Amino acid sequence: MLRLLGWLFGFGIFVALGGVAVAAVYLATVAAQLPDYTVLKDYQPPVTTRVHAADGTLLAEYARERRLFQPIETIPPMLIHAFLSAEDKDFYTHGGIAVDGVVRAIRDNLMAKVDGTGGIQGGGSTITQQVAKNFLLSSDQTWDRKIQEAILALRIDSTFSKDKILELYLNEIFLGLNSYGVAAAALNYFDKALYQLDLAEVAYIAALPKGPNNYHPFRRTQQAIERRNWVIDRMVENGYATAEEAAVAKQEPLNVVPRASGSQVYSAEYFTEEVRRELAKLYGEDQLYGGGLSVRTTLEPKLQGYARKALMDGLTTYDHGKGYRGPVASIEIGDDWGLDVAKIKPLSDVPEWQLAVVLGITGNEATIGIRPGDDVDGGSVPDRTVATLAGSDIKWVSKKLESILKVGDVIYVAPIDGKVGSYTLEQVPEIEGALVAMDPRTGRVLALVGGFSYAESEFNRATQAMRQPGSSFKPIVYSAALDNGYTPASVVLDAPVEIRQDDGTIWKPENYAQEFYGPQTLRRGIERSRNVMTVRLAKDIGMPLVAEYARLFGVYDKMQPVLAMALGAGETTDMRMTSAYATIANGGRKIVPTLIDRIQDRYGKTVYKHDQRQCADCNAKEWDGQGEPEITDTREQVLDPMTAYQITSMMEGVVQRGTGTAAKVLNRPVAGKTGTTNDYKDAWFIGFTPELAVGIYVGYDTPRSMGSSVTGGTFATPIFTEFMKDALKGTPVTDFNVPPGMTEDWINPSTGTQAVEGDSAILEAFKPGTGPNLQTSVIGLGGGSFVSVEQQQQMTQNPGQGTFMDPSLGRGGLF
Repeated sequence: MLRLLGWLFGFGIFVALGGVAVAAVYLATVAAQLPDYTVLKDYQPPVTTRVHAADGTLLAEYARERRLFQPIETIPPMLIHAFLSAEDKDFYTHGGIAVDGVVRAIRDNLMAKVDGTGGIQGGGSTITQQVAKNFLLSSDQTWDRKIQEAILALRIDSTFSKDKILELYLNEIFLGLNSYGVAAAALNYFDKALYQLDLAEVAYIAALPKGPNNYHPFRRTQQAIERRNWVIDRMVENGYATAEEAAVAKQEPLNVVPRASGSQVYSAEYFTEEVRRELAKLYGEDQLYGGGLSVRTTLEPKLQGYARKALMDGLTTYDHGKGYRGPVASIEIGDDWGLDVAKIKPLSDVPEWQLAVVLGITGNEATIGIRPGDDVDGGSVPDRTVATLAGSDIKWVSKKLESILKVGDVIYVAPIDGKVGSYTLEQVPEIEGALVAMDPRTGRVLALVGGFSYAESEFNRATQAMRQPGSSFKPIVYSAALDNGYTPASVVLDAPVEIRQDDGTIWKPENYAQEFYGPQTLRRGIERSRNVMTVRLAKDIGMPLVAEYARLFGVYDKMQPVLAMALGAGETTDMRMTSAYATIANGGRKIVPTLIDRIQDRYGKTVYKHDQRQCADCNAKEWDGQGEPEITDTREQVLDPMTAYQITSMMEGVVQRGTGTAAKVLNRPVAGKTGTTNDYKDAWFIGFTPELAVGIYVGYDTPRSMGSSVTGGTFATPIFTEFMKDALKGTPVTDFNVPPGMTEDWINPSTGTQAVEGDSAILEAFKPGTGPNLQTSVIGLGGGSFVSVEQQQQMTQNPGQGTFMDPSLGRGGLF
């Protein structure tokens, strides 16, 4: 018997040792397959890129996983206590795994086997184990993975501090609503920073790791409240909250207000999308959506609002003149018209308008139902609002409403100020346009509108629409001439001319009024936008020179040097044209437009800045009587500063006496130029003051005539004027700076000669060594013949009487 017992004991020892050996081999095999946990030391989670306006307003966030990294030192203790109570109350005392949790997990798995449900059951994981699983392992429910998780947890706990482990966990965990980490969850659920959360809110966030969809704030509201309250009770048990505080917190509703994604300023969608494209081009998609960049843009939200309103007003005013085109949609009216119309989504970036459905019509008055608003879960609010649409309130519609509307029509309406319950009819314009406003000293784009509505069309007409600038290109031609021997008083013949083109056809340029005006000064030529004399001028200085100036100004990269291009026949963008005018306003120093001031990486280090000017003494450690530091401007000087002032002065005349007189009402120095292309397909006005350069473009996306009455002066200039009124309100009136060394003299604007008593006169600026003459050299008469004032007056009065030979054009013509 003793021998048998001894044998059994020995056999038991052998089996135990064998089991230990097998377990050791198994654990060694499993451990050999473990990933390198030391990578956690240098782990950089994908972090949301945030884009801000110049004043710090948040414009947009870009992320595949919305995450804001929060150092453990900045996470409020109350939130930490909530997570410890919900997930791992012994976190700071165990060694990575909790024995009671392991026992509980074994029990649950054995019970599952007994019940026949099978599989590996979850539960029992400490925060450290969750870090191991979330960062280093898959989510497979297998024994191998669970054992790997436990081994990694022990190793992580022995290598990293508890605070570091908790920091990793709280910044990585998924909490629903595309929120990764607690900082993103606070913003996405409550639109708050972490330090602003109250007890009920931190408890709800701490309730989410078990399964965000199980405790969805709208679809499973009651379960969410119950789980939140359970967390609050655990916080009381663990001494992190008092019973009184818990009682108050448990009475609160969830108060979840999901944060909007995309652009946070409805008027800035075109701007923020342009910034997004620029960031992707600079750093790539991975950095954009996970690099945690902090981007400070140039946008001024107040100016952006003014810009959007000015363009919107101009486009709708024109569209109203074309009449009513029809409803947005037509629907069958059911038992609940609110649910029917709610299926049609309004333009999210035109909050001034609302969708409505026509419920009834009597004569010239309609009863309408206003589309109910959306609740936070994407459904419709239960309220129903019925209002009145009176034909007498719709000034742009002449027909009776019963002849253009029917029951079931879905239309846009806008409330009428001062008449509660009354609305006026609106419609989305077919015409489109763009507005760019920039600081002419730096190129910082302060406002950008790329169309009527980004929600309707994402095509950015400020940066992507290639259009002919028409006569708004002429200042580039005249700048080239002024830089190469001409003065504002130089005279060019405006008379019929024929140009033989490369294909053998004859081109006969015409003026807008299809008349000819004889000898004209450069000033008058640009003020009145003379086409024919501009062609002569371009021919005289040479189109290769004009093409080079167009490149220097950034209008075209490589312009074809043909005479038609002198009249703006090539295609460019509103952004490029505005930048070119800003270069003139900047005294001829090249302006490179930018939407971004500065970019910082996730650690706050500046990795990009637009301002490249040098200042060697700006970082002096202390003041020792030295003078102010000087900033060296290294930007390219593409135009003589004196030339820049001359062309600016000439474009002031466009506003005072020429085609842009609609801007005179600003009552301050304004320089600018209108542009209208063939068949009235495009209309432009580019203008500037010393403080602001603004470019306006309007036209159809598929070019077609806007009508013979629509020009840059009648359509684009009023938009410019409305914007500038608001943008410059309260800004002191500033004159354009006259470069030192220039002289001023009174000239006769008709002849370009020095004014004498009895003449009308204008004060003209001249470079040193130039000035008005008693006789005028007329370009177009034998390459620059001198004529007397009397001869010039005769030619002006009778531009089609007589003949001349124009050697510079190689053809005969009339004067």
